[in-house]
Amino acid sequence: MPKTARPARKRVRESQTEMTQVVLPNDTNPLGNLLGGTVMHWVDMVAAMAAHRHSGSYVVTASVDHMDFRYPIRMGEVVVLKASVNRVFRTSMEVGVKVFREEYFTCHREHTSTAYLTFVAVDKQGHPHQILPAIPETPPEKRRYREAGRRRRWRIQQLGRKPSQLR
Repeated sequence: MPKTARPARKRVRESQTEMTQVVLPNDTNPLGNLLGGTVMHWVDMVAAMAAHRHSGSYVVTASVDHMDFRYPIRMGEVVVLKASVNRVFRTSMEVGVKVFREEYFTCHREHTSTAYLTFVAVDKQGHPHQILPAIPETPPEKRRYREAGRRRRWRIQQLGRKPSQLR
């Protein structure tokens, strides 16, 4: 049987991932608000799923940009996390995650956090390998693609490295 050709690029929408969680008592602090570390864990999980879907391989978290918590998320609320690959470089990719709280009975959503994570695609031995480029199609995807390039330049500058030293 002939093998089917692997695509040269992949559309952003093909790897977009959404995850929902209900905030339970074990997830909260004494005030009944969701723990920030739990939000960060969920952000990493949903971003890794999107990165894996895009790359079709193992991925490892290389960095997480600054994260603010705009509004508390309370026990009993639903947390909706949306992840999308913003841009692929060579062996790394930026994944953006938006976090929303959703009131249980009204379903009213409020944006609480945004995070940008960098993942590296690796093989079974943990060696980085090249990833298919991401094709942004919609105006928001194209905007996130451009912004990801600016954030990458800032990250490189903060590390004191040259672009050729990063993947």
